[in-house]
Amino acid sequence: MNPIDILIKYWGHTKFRSKQELIIDNVLNQKDVLALLPTGGGKSVCYQIPALIKEGVCIVISPLISLMQDQVKHLKSKGIKSVSISSSMSYSQTDTALTNCIYGGIKFLFLSPEKLKNNLVISRIKEMTINLIAIDEAHCISEWGHNFRPAYRKISEFREILPDVSILALTATANSNVIDDIQKTLKFNSSNIIKSSLIRPKLSYVVDDIIDKRKRLIKLLNKIKSSVIIYVDTRRKSEDISLYLNNEGFTSSFYHAGVHPDDRTKRQLSWSNNETRIIVATNSFGMGIDKPDVKLVVHMHMPSSIESYFQEAGRAGRNGETAFSFLLANKNDITKQENLLQTKYPDIKDIINIYQNISSYLQIAVGDNIEEYLAFDIEKFAKRYGHSTLQVYYSIKYLEKKELLKFSDESFSKSRFKFIKTNNELYKFQISNRYFDSFIRVLLRTYSNAFNNFVTVDIISLAKKTNSNTDNILILFNKLKELEIIDFQEENNDPKIEYLRERLDLNINFFNKDKLESWKYFDTKKLNFISSYILNKSLCRSSMLLKYFGEIIDEDCGVCDVCIIKKRNSI
Repeated sequence: MNPIDILIKYWGHTKFRSKQELIIDNVLNQKDVLALLPTGGGKSVCYQIPALIKEGVCIVISPLISLMQDQVKHLKSKGIKSVSISSSMSYSQTDTALTNCIYGGIKFLFLSPEKLKNNLVISRIKEMTINLIAIDEAHCISEWGHNFRPAYRKISEFREILPDVSILALTATANSNVIDDIQKTLKFNSSNIIKSSLIRPKLSYVVDDIIDKRKRLIKLLNKIKSSVIIYVDTRRKSEDISLYLNNEGFTSSFYHAGVHPDDRTKRQLSWSNNETRIIVATNSFGMGIDKPDVKLVVHMHMPSSIESYFQEAGRAGRNGETAFSFLLANKNDITKQENLLQTKYPDIKDIINIYQNISSYLQIAVGDNIEEYLAFDIEKFAKRYGHSTLQVYYSIKYLEKKELLKFSDESFSKSRFKFIKTNNELYKFQISNRYFDSFIRVLLRTYSNAFNNFVTVDIISLAKKTNSNTDNILILFNKLKELEIIDFQEENNDPKIEYLRERLDLNINFFNKDKLESWKYFDTKKLNFISSYILNKSLCRSSMLLKYFGEIIDEDCGVCDVCIIKKRNSI
């Protein structure tokens, strides 16, 4: 089948969007491609169609577990076999999924970039027929991008395992520095950029210099009656504003990384089905969202970068009809971001001190190699050691860039356990402790490899197998943990830290002060641009945004607040 036949069969469309067909043709001709398409521009189709045409498996590298799961669900709904590998999966579950990629007709394997360091994953991939490596959110590769992930830079090493497989890197937000860095890092055979225009002719960008933001929000919601996304900068604000709106007679729900994944899914579905009109969210909401009838996106805070703002604002008006993006910001917001920028770059001595204190807090000695996520309450830690929470957070962000630690406040963990006694020790315990015997036998039958690794457990399923209830199962697990028979970690959504390498005895020579200063310089430039954008009263906002991403337009948009005021004044 040719590309258009695949498009009709699986997606029901009879023609491609701008640049999609050109990208697909390049991929089918084994060329490396960096594709820049706007938010909602149909990036996934660009790797899905060539992968379906070619024999073998397409590896898709993606930054978010939720995004991977959504893609797998979407493909499966079309009868296309797909799997994703995540950190919540046990060794045996991962092994089974990878084996299915070799023998089970799987067409798409979704991975986080961190999984490319996993020996099991690499060994199984070597046995697969791989037809394409697709990299979603490719701006994460660049340390000059707005969401740098160090693990993305390891993709070039992974590519050496598959030297004849082409790469398709996809992003909606990349300036010239990031574009160059992506191609260089991925070792493109030759420069090959395919870029669709980012212009959104019916999306009106408005900046409102307002003090009473909530009052302005109510006016907007009463005037623009549609599906709405409201972006805020903290979890607490998402909850407070949602409650405020509900009290004002609107239907809204809040969405952030601290909400249980099942509840996040329900809230997103309710909003997608127009049962809930308004979603109030942190920036954890949005990737993979393709709701066409969102007519209003409101930012209640000043975004930290023009890239994140442009991507989030672009979730309005996907259906091509008139839509609005309101940024409610004033000079106080700019001052707040300028002050925050200084906090974002702590002194290197402070970074070292915080790294050492974290290790003490988690009881990790120099040389220890910890291969699991550890619960980490950043506020409790900061209070104990006399640091500010922001100082700790941004020190950890720098340690992430140095690939020492990884902090996550979005990683939901299912319950899991492993035996810490040997087979013989466990057998002796069972003989002398009949109360636990039947439960341990169920665990041994169900989770055969729990002596070597943590395994994910389904508490509800275990309750059914033992004719018990979930509360009793949790009591049994916790009692066995107290008796040091097992290590048990109950289901939670607590923030976590992962050590990406053994704990080091750091000194100042480990860090590159010039690199830290260069990152600060680029962040300062980004802040200056978005500050200028907010204070601007004379330039078309679309023109300003597009110029930042290297696109020059001949005419002003005519629909942003600056253009509308110009029209009124000329009458």
